[in-house]
Parts: sequence; structure tokens; C-alpha cells
Amino acid sequence: MSSDVAIQLFSQLMWAAASIAAPVLLTALLVGLFVSVFQAVTQIQEMSLTFIPKLLATGVVLITVGPWMLKRLVDYSAALIAGIPRYF
Repeated sequence: MSSDVAIQLFSQLMWAAASIAAPVLLTALLVGLFVSVFQAVTQIQEMSLTFIPKLLATGVVLITVGPWMLKRLVDYSAALIAGIPRYF
């Protein structure tokens, strides 16, 4: 396996990982931002107020986008395994 192939495989891996993780991470980021603004405006400093909304929103996103994420991961894995003979 040449270094070009290894770099290409690593690049594909990083793009697949980023696209699979992006919905959950962006949801947690946006909910955290909104909760932080709400806490700053109302001066409520409750720790569960930051954790519970993020947990619920992340759960909803995983339930709704989870099948797409799993399909994307399976497709990437299948393509990687099917391409093993080409890499050597």
C-alpha cells in the first residue's frame, strides 16, 4: 500500500466520521448556546438546566437521524472492505 492510498483512505475516514457525528454535535452545540443565553438573561445558574435539554435534544436527533447515520457507516465499511484487494 502506497502512502497516497493511505492518505486517501484516511481522508475518506475523516469525512465519513465528520458527517456522521455532525448532526449530534451541532445539535448539542446549538442547544447549549441557547441554554447559555437563557441562563445569562435570567441569571439562573442551575447545572441540570444545561444537561437535561442537551440530553433530550441529542436523544431526539439520534432517534431521527440514527438510521441515516448507521446506513452511512455501513456503506463506508462495506466499500472499505470491498476495496481491500485494490489496496495491495
